[in-house]
Amino acid sequence: MDREQDELQFLSLFGIYRESYKIVYKWRKIFSQITLTLILPLSFIFLADMEVSNILFFRIIHSESALDKTIPDTARYKRINDVLTKERATFWLFKAAYFTSMLIFSLLSTSAVVYTIACVYTAREITFRKIMSVVPRVWKRVMITFLCTVLAFLLYNIVAVVVGIVCLALLYSNSGDGGLAFFITFIFLLILYAIGFVYMTIIWQLASVVSVLEETKGIKAMIKSKKLLRGNMWVASIIFFKIVALAYVIQFSFQALVVDGWVFGIMGRIGFGVLLLLLLLKLILFLLVIQTVLYFVCKSYHHENIDKSALSYHLEVIYLGDYVPLKSKDVQLEQV
Repeated sequence: MDREQDELQFLSLFGIYRESYKIVYKWRKIFSQITLTLILPLSFIFLADMEVSNILFFRIIHSESALDKTIPDTARYKRINDVLTKERATFWLFKAAYFTSMLIFSLLSTSAVVYTIACVYTAREITFRKIMSVVPRVWKRVMITFLCTVLAFLLYNIVAVVVGIVCLALLYSNSGDGGLAFFITFIFLLILYAIGFVYMTIIWQLASVVSVLEETKGIKAMIKSKKLLRGNMWVASIIFFKIVALAYVIQFSFQALVVDGWVFGIMGRIGFGVLLLLLLLKLILFLLVIQTVLYFVCKSYHHENIDKSALSYHLEVIYLGDYVPLKSKDVQLEQV
């Protein structure tokens, strides 16, 4: 990073974009290697899931339709039912493999990009071999944070469902059929749920960076992320919505042009698929870089200085073998 840390707090939204682009462009060789090794499989799995799930789903629908038209307790009925059972099992096994692969590659990609930018920040020598040797050790901390986030989301959804049911039940009992008031309350609760969901997602994204660069992980990393985002939540929210919007555009385009795009022929579908795959992997790369830059911006905003020598030693210890997390006094240092 060309800027000093005390200058990062003054970066605007477009300043963060520009700084992220400069990092990727200056170190394009190393980021290209990370992209081809980790982000490309992640992007391919994400898009391939749409195509394969579509095929498996329509096979299940076809078998269910054939089963409904068959007389029960016949040999044909038993044969179709066995095929349907296998198709459903295949569908859910594929989904399990999909989510597992997505989790592994997303955590590895996050660890690799965050570690690389930390090396850039401390002016350390970076090689792809060094990064790939460090990532398996770093990603375990990110995994712990992810699991804690999953638990937090699970509790949040349970509480949201219970509160929603209670509120709507009370409103219905007091106003008879409910009507317009019932509908408005439902929309209001849905909006509140969406705001909370986005808020927790943003905290989790920055907590992943915290887990790599600081001694905290899990719930503590989420708490630290929440503190860092104070004063920059609007910037983080805008970045989040832009990235999500672009991801949905790519997903919708892939569904329309590749999965359902038989009118374009095989070559046309392949061409659109390759183009959208390239766009998606670029989007994921910039998302991870922007998250890490945002971390340094938030640290600078709260006047928390990071000693480059301490961070460099922290990274060197990871690379040499035994992972020793940075202590608060080293990473956080004092409030300037």
